[in-house]
Amino acid sequence: MEFYGIPLFDDDFYKMMFRFGINIAFLTIIIRCLYYRYARNKAFLFTYYMISVIVFFLCFTLKKFELDLGMALGLFAIFGIIRYRTNTVDIKEMTYLFVVIGVSVINSLANGKMSYSEILSANAMIILVLYLTELFWSSKHQVSREIVYEVIENIKPENHQLLKQDLESRTGLNIERIQIGNVDFLRDTAQITIYYLDVPKAN
Repeated sequence: MEFYGIPLFDDDFYKMMFRFGINIAFLTIIIRCLYYRYARNKAFLFTYYMISVIVFFLCFTLKKFELDLGMALGLFAIFGIIRYRTNTVDIKEMTYLFVVIGVSVINSLANGKMSYSEILSANAMIILVLYLTELFWSSKHQVSREIVYEVIENIKPENHQLLKQDLESRTGLNIERIQIGNVDFLRDTAQITIYYLDVPKAN
């Protein structure tokens, strides 16, 4: 049955929903069980899920057309416009963004030449590598914290060491890196992100 030349239903619907279930299951392991467990950052959970869902359905839809090279170039163009201009995104968050996009592309574009065992194995291998990498670095990994700093003189490049010493004295943290954000000269305050090594306490 068709409506204005478009089929109301075909067998690809079941394939799409099954693939989507696989995609969401593996993405939940990556986003909730791996990323959030080690990063403890809720800010990107919504972004990761929504981008992965959109990429999955976009790729699955485009696969229905004979686009070949044009589709590939279009996907690269779409991925190229994903920018975060308001805040600086840490390299780890960007890596997880690339992972969720890649997993969604794999699960949606796999054709009849690729069995479900291969699809599941590819997803499992990605998760295994992520887990082992996180496990290796979990004993000593860098985390960040945003603070409002009021000693405006210390944000000058020549006073970097004074700024670091002052922040370490106040926070009690061994700071690895300091990133200065917005500066409000009317209130003499600055938004500062500090990066430090988080060493878990022994049980």
